[in-house]
Amino acid sequence: MSVFALGLNHTTAPLDMRGRFAFSLEQIGPTLHGFRDRLALQAARSGPEVALLSTCNRTELYFSDATVADSGLVRPAVDWLAGLGGVPSHALMDHSYVLEDGSAARHAFRVASGLDSMVLGEPQILGQMKDAVREADSAGTLGTTLHQLFQRSFAVAKEVRSSTEIGAHSVSMAAASVRLAAQLFEDLCEVKVLYVGAGEMIDLVATHFAARTPRATAVANRTLERGEKLASRLGAEALRLSDLPHRLAEFDIVISCTASSLPIIGLGAVERALKARKRRPIFMVDLAVPRDIEPEVAQLDDIYLYTVDDLSALVQTAGEKRQAAVEQAEAIIESGVQSFVHWLDQRGSVPLIQALNAQADSWRAAEIARAQKMLARGESIENVLEAMSRGLTHKLLHGALAELHSTAGEQRSQLAHTVSRLFLRTSSRDPADDGR
Repeated sequence: MSVFALGLNHTTAPLDMRGRFAFSLEQIGPTLHGFRDRLALQAARSGPEVALLSTCNRTELYFSDATVADSGLVRPAVDWLAGLGGVPSHALMDHSYVLEDGSAARHAFRVASGLDSMVLGEPQILGQMKDAVREADSAGTLGTTLHQLFQRSFAVAKEVRSSTEIGAHSVSMAAASVRLAAQLFEDLCEVKVLYVGAGEMIDLVATHFAARTPRATAVANRTLERGEKLASRLGAEALRLSDLPHRLAEFDIVISCTASSLPIIGLGAVERALKARKRRPIFMVDLAVPRDIEPEVAQLDDIYLYTVDDLSALVQTAGEKRQAAVEQAEAIIESGVQSFVHWLDQRGSVPLIQALNAQADSWRAAEIARAQKMLARGESIENVLEAMSRGLTHKLLHGALAELHSTAGEQRSQLAHTVSRLFLRTSSRDPADDGR
């Protein structure tokens, strides 16, 4: 029994590569079924347990299958994921990682605890991981092993949050955006801010900017109703995405984070906006993966465009101040890893334990049937019990004795040691007393 994590993140893959493997929550269920169906078709069996985590900083596939030995699922998983992203398998492997068992658990625990994030200790990833687990559960692809992995991840993350200062004074992408904007504009009270999208990240950024009381704000979203809900809370104007090209010039700051698979703010629209603004600068932050803003926009004069990767240096500076808390968190995580690995090892013995119990039940049933026949022939109870006990003892010892007789040398010595441990263990309590 093994569990694997195949993934790429902000430390292993550039933004555009990560964008190829970004999945919305709505896409996760069908994607998981696609993976299971492909594996089941290839091997003529039921598919593995699988879950998919996709955020702006990472895409990770967690999978496990008791019917596949060692790493037999890894290559099919890599080929399948590479195909979804439209890249060769070797190109994906150049920017990804494959982790197994304890290493996979350690990684999952670190992700949930915010230790593997671009923003050290950021709390959003835990909610995103819980969403991913719910999607896998709804799709019927979670299974016992992954359920244990993620529930333990959540428990470890909770302990890290409550027992360390890892999340204290966290500098988020939102706070970093405000800080950069304040370096460009003398007074943020005088700027107009446009938010493109209405999801959790935009909500967080808008909350940070609202503390600076900008002169005007607007929210543009694909679904007008959702955009209006956020705009109402912010006291902002709600726009349709189709309004962007002819309204862009009005705004000094543009923050975008949508789930669009293609850029929604193009080079031409920004060029026209700059012309209408008479070259007054625009500060733009693209927090989306894939990109919302065409990368060529960054080459324009008077445009200050930042992506999630561009913000990493700023947020890591604050992260370095909390390394003492990281050591505490890593100790908590390591304890959780050891516990999970022990559980995984025990689970790996379940088929053997089940087979042993089945064999013992078969022997017991055979001896009971023989005893009943002896009683029916009028044999005394003493003789029946003696025969039954001898029969069970013979069946129990036959395999071990046969192996001892058929081996020699060092192998026989090792086998003798194992048999001694199994059958010659002393106990202060007779197991037969358990039923009294």
